[in-house]
Amino acid sequence: MIMDLIEVSIRGYEVREKTVTKTGNSGHVMVPPSWIGKRVKIILLDPVEEE
Repeated sequence: MIMDLIEVSIRGYEVREKTVTKTGNSGHVMVPPSWIGKRVKIILLDPVEEE
């Protein structure tokens, strides 16, 4: 399945671009400890192609 590209507009306080790493059966993104307990949004920037 190929996902359609969408345009998103978000207002926030800081932007960091990271690469998701494997953790067990899931993915993981590290953020600064000052972000603990804060709300965040994760946006997929690269398409995902299922086999």
